[in-house]
Amino acid sequence: MSHDLEIEQLRAKTHCAAFLERSTPPWRLDRRESTKNCLKYRRGQGEILIVNHEGKGWWDPQSDAKGDIFGLVQRLEPSLNFGEVRKTLRCFVGVTPRFPAFERSQVGAASALGLSKRWERRRRLQPGSTVWRYLAGERALPRRVLERACAADAVREGPYGSAWFPHRDDHGAVTHIEIRGPDFKGSVKGGDKVLFRLPGGSAPPMRLVLAEAPIDALSAAAFDNVRDDTLYAATGGGMGPKTIEAIETIAALLARTPGAVFCSAADADRAGDRYAARHREIAAAAGVVFERLRPPVEDDDWNDMLRQREEAAK
Repeated sequence: MSHDLEIEQLRAKTHCAAFLERSTPPWRLDRRESTKNCLKYRRGQGEILIVNHEGKGWWDPQSDAKGDIFGLVQRLEPSLNFGEVRKTLRCFVGVTPRFPAFERSQVGAASALGLSKRWERRRRLQPGSTVWRYLAGERALPRRVLERACAADAVREGPYGSAWFPHRDDHGAVTHIEIRGPDFKGSVKGGDKVLFRLPGGSAPPMRLVLAEAPIDALSAAAFDNVRDDTLYAATGGGMGPKTIEAIETIAALLARTPGAVFCSAADADRAGDRYAARHREIAAAAGVVFERLRPPVEDDDWNDMLRQREEAAK
């Protein structure tokens, strides 16, 4: 077999996931954050790699690294030259991935300082960029909302067309970063969820609109045409102690403002209704008027509604 022909066969018949699973230490599949076309593998303290192109390619959502099976081996075994990589891959031809499940307790926490540095290294959202086109096109977010999010530093550009959304504490420090892209849903390693926040303008706000995901918070802002009196926020799904504490702090501020309203914009499903019930409890404890902003279509969220409105307008 010729040298070039063997290389092409190794690329065609070796699955990146099979190699990751048999590495030392092994990588495991994060089923909850994987899709059919993007398999999210984790290992150790916050290591993440995405397998795509039906196992023929990979990329790192936390950097700009990507490649084929040869690049993957050299990334994990940098001491190997190309010939040694070729010999290594002969053992993996035709090997099928087993997709071992990743245990979420294995994820370690990164320092807030590390997250802040990673955030600052990413480029601010630019009109016409790949990320802008994803948010404006596939997600139907209008220019006014994207400009307001950019001005508030509530979104930055991640690798491969992904959007990065920060969670911030009451002092504005980045504590967690959610990632959303055309083929990826996840987060930057480490940190603690608090709240994604898009301030409308006035301080303190007269109104809180609390969604599950940052894109849903931005979608709710789009339906409002970004009200100046509203703080749009998102919990990132489930609410841990720090998230609940942050919501309670905002509710206490609302309670001191005549006419203030706490609006739950959680999804129109069972989980969303449970979150909304918890939001109602927090509002009641603070003495704030509560309103449920439930998407009118079952199992939809506010970005689903925004995209449907955009499609109907065409």
